[in-house]
Amino acid sequence: MLLQRTGEARHIMGCAMWDTDRAFVEASIREHDPQATVEAIRKGLFFLFYGLEFDYELPAKILAAIEFTVISIAG
Repeated sequence: MLLQRTGEARHIMGCAMWDTDRAFVEASIREHDPQATVEAIRKGLFFLFYGLEFDYELPAKILAAIEFTVISIAG
């Protein structure tokens, strides 16, 4: 059934699934911490989606980039 769809339709469906999953995870983060900052939400999303996919050093670099991006946007 899925393969009968066009590539574009599969892509759109995948994006919709990603958006839904992200919304559920963000809601879970906010449920645990209603005062969560944008930075905390981004870090939480990163850990929940990709936390175990990297060695020790790369997540630290990614988290630093998240902090820098949030500061840059806010400042």
